[in-house]
Amino acid sequence: MRNTAALTRGTVAASLATCAVLTVVSVLLMPDFSGGQADWLREIAAAPTASAISALLFVASQLPFAVGLVGVAHLLRDRTPVLAALGATLAVLGGFGHATYGGVNLVMLQMARDTANTRIHADVLSGMESGPAVPFMAAGLLGTVLGLVLLGVAAWRAGVGPRWLGPVLVLFVVVEFAGSGISVWAGYASAALFGVGFLTLALLVARSATPVWTTASKAATPEPLPV
Repeated sequence: MRNTAALTRGTVAASLATCAVLTVVSVLLMPDFSGGQADWLREIAAAPTASAISALLFVASQLPFAVGLVGVAHLLRDRTPVLAALGATLAVLGGFGHATYGGVNLVMLQMARDTANTRIHADVLSGMESGPAVPFMAAGLLGTVLGLVLLGVAAWRAGVGPRWLGPVLVLFVVVEFAGSGISVWAGYASAALFGVGFLTLALLVARSATPVWTTASKAATPEPLPV
């Protein structure tokens, strides 16, 4: 008989661990995006292979990001139902926004190869970031920030996992979105916090009791009597 509860638990744990690895490697290989759009393209052109891997891993990490955090919300739902539901919803919105805008990063890989027209491509990127890409950029930023903060608070209030887990998730948000524009080392620090937080969540999910992952319908259905 298939154990769907164990399969669900394993999928969530694997998603969290996969997201941690993909994100950390993506950040470590990411070019310097501290300047203007023309500077971005020059940085990508200077390290095309690392930049391509970073962009691809960033986009690929968004699906396990959403799946994993929805699973975390499921784990927290009995103790902090409101925070868990809001956090999961916002996290999925953040993953969607980042995945959509990640398409721009993939296009930038090709733009960077056309060094003769760097200024033209930079103007296109500038126009996009003040036009059609704005809603997706906002969704990616706000969804991820608020989603992780709410889930971090939910984990802390629920007493699930080590007491430092929730603060680590919140601290990642602060360092990543407030400090990365100040120093490149903030990006590395945020990657470390993200990796520690998500790998801890993955271990927490993997060690959780199987009945937690049983659906309400299955839990309410009595076992069939032997014939």
